[in-house]
Amino acid sequence: MNIVLLYGGKSGEHEISLKSCSAVARNIDQKHNVSLIFIDKNGRWFLQKNDVIEKLRSAPDCVLGEALGTQTDSSMQVSVFLGGGKEKALPVPCDVVFPVLHGTYGEDGTVQGLLEMAGLPYVGCGVFASAASMDKVHAKILWEHAGLPIVPYRCLTRADINDSSTYDKIVQEAIDNLHFPLFVKPCSAGSSDGASKAENKRELSFALMEAFQWDNKVLIEKAINAREVECSVMGNSITADPSNDASMLKAYGPGEIVPKHVFYDYDAKYNDPDGAELKIPALLTKEKLEYIRETAKKAYKVLDASGLARVDFFIDRDSEDIYLNEINNIPGFTSISMFPKMCESEGLSFTKLLDLLFEQAIQRFSCRQSLCTSRE
Repeated sequence: MNIVLLYGGKSGEHEISLKSCSAVARNIDQKHNVSLIFIDKNGRWFLQKNDVIEKLRSAPDCVLGEALGTQTDSSMQVSVFLGGGKEKALPVPCDVVFPVLHGTYGEDGTVQGLLEMAGLPYVGCGVFASAASMDKVHAKILWEHAGLPIVPYRCLTRADINDSSTYDKIVQEAIDNLHFPLFVKPCSAGSSDGASKAENKRELSFALMEAFQWDNKVLIEKAINAREVECSVMGNSITADPSNDASMLKAYGPGEIVPKHVFYDYDAKYNDPDGAELKIPALLTKEKLEYIRETAKKAYKVLDASGLARVDFFIDRDSEDIYLNEINNIPGFTSISMFPKMCESEGLSFTKLLDLLFEQAIQRFSCRQSLCTSRE
């Protein structure tokens, strides 16, 4: 099978993508032919030399980037997927694309739309599910409508900032109804970029300023004294078929994160190997573990998700109430990432996990290809 990995991207999570893609490339079964396409921070696409994969496999600590995976051909743009629309662009053999792209222009539906237009099978959620997963407010709206438990919140937009009376009203309403401490986070950023905790009105103002550097919509959430629990989900919620086991929904885990930082921030997630302790399975009763697994699958299905996602929960230490926090439709695949660790804890190795994702991508694509697109 010919696998194309997309990595890098125009995102605040560019560097995380380099780490994730390095791990994915290193663990793909060698029976597959792998091509690497790097997207730089300006959105330019570059096909990498064939020997990069071998370098990754021979040096376990190597990470894609300037030192490994040098840009080779700036003409390798979007046309690479369309059979070489430019004179110098060459078609890349491709059976499945895995966009190992985190954050904006990666898991928000934009690349997924391109791949749909190009008529290529790809790993992960479709356009709608990707966009809905990335937008924390719309995910909350859909989950709440479905009767799933969400963290109380208020949303601010840049339009609200431009109207001072509206801005003051929403901020004061958040303070009065949610109470300090509050969490502030960009609506469509990831890896805790722009997220911070506010203990008072002054800190809230600074937190909002920081969050609006990353997005035009910002969430203010009730800060819960919470345990952080995550659950891996795989399968194709719209095209699941009992005759194709790979397409069926399955939850792995859940696992619990015990941060050693103020909260599970960027450094704890990706830079500090001792930034958090991971407990798999989470230290919960069998009943709560099962509740989280079932709720994770429901949250996944509500958004029409497919392929994979990591569904994150908060468990209130005081009341023991369980809340959905967010969903990540292209979760991290670094050496300390929870998604592959939870799958591995139940016997699904990294290599088998990737093969399962490729199979799911082809199943969903085949179902879509069978649909009518014309009356003729």
